This record gives sequence, structure tokens and C-alpha cells, in this order.
Amino acid sequence: MSSHHIVREKQEPALLIMDLEGFNYENLGQLLEWSPTVVVDEKVYENVDSLGIKVDAIISKELSPDLQDNTLVIHTVDAPLQDALKFLVGEQYPAVNIITSEFTPKDYLLFVGRINLVVLTPEKKVFPVASGFSKWQAAAERLEVLREAQNLQTTGLRKISDGVFETEKDGFYTLTFDNEFTFISESL
Repeated sequence: MSSHHIVREKQEPALLIMDLEGFNYENLGQLLEWSPTVVVDEKVYENVDSLGIKVDAIISKELSPDLQDNTLVIHTVDAPLQDALKFLVGEQYPAVNIITSEFTPKDYLLFVGRINLVVLTPEKKVFPVASGFSKWQAAAERLEVLREAQNLQTTGLRKISDGVFETEKDGFYTLTFDNEFTFISESL
């Protein structure tokens, strides 16, 4: 099956690689298992290429002659992450996994609700949730609320510190709040 077939299907979340520094290659392998569309920032292209990963698109300030065959260039001036996300939304991808070294909520605000986002850093999995979000977790798992959640109410969680919680027991936890959404993170 060619990657072009998969690009048309868009059944799997796209994989956007902004930075691989410190990222677990076993986790990378799991993300690549179902042959997603792979988009990479130009600063990590050589590293990704050296791993034998087929790159479907590169986010770049200039055209590079040394690309894999059939690699699309997504032009950017100074906002590679936003330009890559605009491309994926424009191509109607329903979801994207993003590998980066750090998470800054404001970088993703415009895309919540337009594409399902999961941001993976070396230590955390970050994603937006709406009020009423509920999930089953094992006991003593840490969860962090990364953006202010007005009138935050929780069930099944014990507060550790500001924005940091731990599941009380195996089972569901729930978050309710007044904002349209917030971001939470779990340990990888």
C-alpha cells in the first residue's frame, strides 16, 4: 500500500514532528505503526530521514533539493507549527499527534475544535478537553491542568498542588469547569 493511498484515507492521525530531542523512539515506533501521514519541521528532517521514516511533507522556509521523492514542502516564514496545523486542517485531517520538546497552550488555541490534537513531549501527553470530560485511569496516576479552568470541579481526583492532581483509585475521574475547554497532561 503506498503512502498516497493512506494520505487519501486519513483514517489515522497525522504525525507532526517538530522536535525529537529526548523523545522515546519506542513511542515513536508506536505512532508510526499504522503508517500515518508524516510532516516534519526542517530542523529535524535529516534526523527523521536517517531513521528510515517516509516523510510526506516538510515545513520549511526554503525549498530544499535534498528531499525524499514526493515530499511536499509547506512554506513557512516564522510560524512552522501553526503553518503545519493550518495545512492539516485545510487537508481535512481529523486528528494529529504532535511530537515536540515542550507544550505552550497558546500555540494550539486556534486549532482546538478544528482538529483533534494530541501533543507528545518526552514526558507528557497533552490534549484539550471540554467540561464534563471523564476518563478511566489506574490509581495514583498524575494529571495536570495546563490552562486555567474556571470553577474547576473534579471527581475521582485528589489535589496535589495548583493544577496537579492524582487519581484516588482505579476508576473514572471527571473534570467540569466553565471554560469552553482546557488542556490536561498525563505522564507518558
